[in-house]
Amino acid sequence: MSLRRTLLFVPGNNPGMLQNAGILGADSVIFDLEDAVVPREKDAARLLICQALTTIDYGICEKVVRINPIDASAQKDIAAVVPCRPDAILLPKAGSAQDVQQAAEWIKASETPDQPPVNIIALIETPLGIVNCFAIATSHPRVVAVALGAEDYAASLGMPRTNEGREIFTARTLLVNAAAAAGVQAVDTPFTDVRDETGLAADTSLAKQLGFSGKLVINPRHVETIHQVFSPSAAEIDWARRVVTAIKQAEAQGSGAVALDGKMIDKPIVDRAERLLHLALVLGLGGEA
Repeated sequence: MSLRRTLLFVPGNNPGMLQNAGILGADSVIFDLEDAVVPREKDAARLLICQALTTIDYGICEKVVRINPIDASAQKDIAAVVPCRPDAILLPKAGSAQDVQQAAEWIKASETPDQPPVNIIALIETPLGIVNCFAIATSHPRVVAVALGAEDYAASLGMPRTNEGREIFTARTLLVNAAAAAGVQAVDTPFTDVRDETGLAADTSLAKQLGFSGKLVINPRHVETIHQVFSPSAAEIDWARRVVTAIKQAEAQGSGAVALDGKMIDKPIVDRAERLLHLALVLGLGGEA
């Protein structure tokens, strides 16, 4: 799977941020046509994003465009930006499998003949979306991730958002479980208090513990902290190496059971260790067992 520890929102109507988005350090940049752009500026923002996609080299940074919802100007957005070769479309207010399938049809119709398929990241922001999360995640092969938009979700429940996030715990766990069952990535909601670095680290650590693979980001200052949390530590890499070494030694000796540090090692533990080593290798942290 692609590395998506951080997905940084960039307003589509801000030429300066569009120009510099690739050097802000995020794994993915999301050029925003929805919440960050007032209605009267959406046409101009669409043109700016298209120009940026076709003229600026963003290197290895994944290029994502958040379009407007299906029942708004999604079709117009897709028709304009997809031929400019974004890597993915972020579909807001995804409430059903039908929403994703409709977006996928429009994307297919807008792709050029030699264009790599444009992926879909479904943004789940409503109680209906949470209920239908597995159906959304499995609705189309283009779906590579589902992401949580907690601000709108909490508002729809009539609940205030807090830095501690107790009000979204159920939504988080349901989304992570659905993503894991569907075999796609789960991306956590942004941490919106730009002044609370301690809170950001705690919230990101909780997201990692729950099973998220990354986090939406609204401020470039948050990228480094989130990367630190989602990157394996030296202790984690050492543990994973020892797990893989132990299971290889057991297999060489014809043993069906193996223990490490007094705990039995089974396939889920080995799978976790191998995933961690792969991530470490991708990040250049030395993932060889």
